[in-house]
Amino acid sequence: MKSKRNNTDIIDTFVDDRNKKSPVRRIGGFLLRFLSFVMVVAVLLAIALLTAIWLVSRGPSPTVQRLFVLTVKETSAGGFLADIFLSEEEVDLIMNPTDKNYEDDSFQTDTSLISISPQRPQFSGYDRPQNNPDDDDDDDDTGQTDDTSGVELHEVNGVGYRGYMLIVHDPKRVFVGTLPSYGGAGWSVTEHVNRNDALAGVNGGGFEDPDGQGSGGMPDGVVIANGVLRSGASPERPCVMGFDADGVLHVGYMSAGTAVNLGLKEAVAFGPALIINGTPQRFSSSGINPRTAIGQRADGAVLLLVVDGRQIDSLGATFQNLVDIFLEFGAVNAGNLDGGASTLMIYEGEVVNSGPTMIHPRRLPTTFLVRRLDEG
Repeated sequence: MKSKRNNTDIIDTFVDDRNKKSPVRRIGGFLLRFLSFVMVVAVLLAIALLTAIWLVSRGPSPTVQRLFVLTVKETSAGGFLADIFLSEEEVDLIMNPTDKNYEDDSFQTDTSLISISPQRPQFSGYDRPQNNPDDDDDDDDTGQTDDTSGVELHEVNGVGYRGYMLIVHDPKRVFVGTLPSYGGAGWSVTEHVNRNDALAGVNGGGFEDPDGQGSGGMPDGVVIANGVLRSGASPERPCVMGFDADGVLHVGYMSAGTAVNLGLKEAVAFGPALIINGTPQRFSSSGINPRTAIGQRADGAVLLLVVDGRQIDSLGATFQNLVDIFLEFGAVNAGNLDGGASTLMIYEGEVVNSGPTMIHPRRLPTTFLVRRLDEG
């Protein structure tokens, strides 16, 4: 009997020792279980994501497939998603269908369709106004006009998207903001606005952005600022959007040489063209993404548009959505600017729209900016 009690005591002592683990061992055990749980959840989410991608890529709806491919391929960092379950040939056919009927380079802007009122106060030219540090910036009773005079901000809404339209009645108040030199890091739209002492601004043309990791310091395509060709001196014919000396917005597919010969003073490149000479351009299809675009009415007023995207209450817009918006606002010419994570509008020092990036505003080489009123 004594031997049995001793064996029981030994077992009880062993159990007590296991129950008296050190705090370090208890914490380690908890962390191990937590990490195991996280890994299981991550695997399940990955499986669910891949299943969803497979369904839209290989599912029964060609429309959904095309919309998915075009949407992700319009982004710098997410384009690889279309390649997971589709071959290179299949993606290329979706991106470049045989019935493709846009990017027609046969059109040239008919400047006679734009009639800028001579009664409207205008700047004498595209030379940048020089800031005088001795000037008194405070408003007074001398009759100085408020900078927002002749500028209107409107909210636009459609099925699945929300955006904002900035109308600038004097087209010569709109100019290209760009970097002093290319190759380094770009500036955010806010920096472009502040460094140029501008009233407002939106992101501009395209830029080199491999895998979404670009520094925003190198433009892609034509850039003309203050009458000087800053980039794009090649025979390529991108979609160019730019103003001539009269304040007329030209939209079309042209080389840098053609843009210079047309007398464009402020221009960037991206595309596609949306409306040319009052004619809406046709598109095989496009994705749903955040968008930025520029247009002009027959009276010369400039239309700057941003559409939010990648949000629960605003998924984004297609090119056709942009055309419909511009037609509603009376645009004669309009073109699509760089969008996606770059889409941002600043007005009176405030961010107007909800940018799609959760980290920080994209750094960019070019913007379209709105001057403050000439005090001269």
